[in-house]
Amino acid sequence: METLLRAAGIVEEDGTYELVVQDVRRDTGQSTPVPKSMVDKLPTFLSALSAKLAATPARSRR
Repeated sequence: METLLRAAGIVEEDGTYELVVQDVRRDTGQSTPVPKSMVDKLPTFLSALSAKLAATPARSRR
């Protein structure tokens, strides 16, 4: 069973952008302004992160 822990989104208003991250379990959130250049690079950043995580061996729990 999957449990959503955090949700994130980008909000645009009047040409300004804000990253919003919500902690679903605690019903709290944080936001921070981000430049459009970062918003435009987000797909590239996520692809790079996915590739890096896929290349990292899983750590065993002890």
